[in-house]
Amino acid sequence: MSDSVQRDSAVLVHFVLKLEDGSTAESTRNNGKPALFRLGDGSLSDGLEAQLVGLRVGDKTSFPLAPDAAFGQTSPDLIQYFSRRDFVAAGEPEIGAIMLFTAMDGSEMPGVIREISGDSITVDFNHPLSGQTVHFEVEVLEIDPDLEAPDANTVS
Repeated sequence: MSDSVQRDSAVLVHFVLKLEDGSTAESTRNNGKPALFRLGDGSLSDGLEAQLVGLRVGDKTSFPLAPDAAFGQTSPDLIQYFSRRDFVAAGEPEIGAIMLFTAMDGSEMPGVIREISGDSITVDFNHPLSGQTVHFEVEVLEIDPDLEAPDANTVS
């Protein structure tokens, strides 16, 4: 176990993710359940990982991440137009609703209903926080935590 976060560490953290207007988009403190991330597995942006590397247990830090270092820029290629008849089985969509769509490869992708105009429905497949600078507050709780159940024969 390392005494600081490395590029391949698993790290247990509490974090608060805030938008530029100061509103909280997500917080592990609200539900009292810290998040476990593994650096290098592709689940975190390179920018976020770079901020975590070198931190130690007990460290608290806050930092902004520009769109390119966080959730990416908004891509017009990820805005798609559908016909209302494509939604017959799912029911009438509402603006702002997040729906799951099945991609050609069978995977599911969330899309946000952005506009309904006549027979046309606009769906945005960009990450909801794309194009935004976000602010993280992070507290490192554990580095490479033991994820195995404790051995019943171990005496403490």
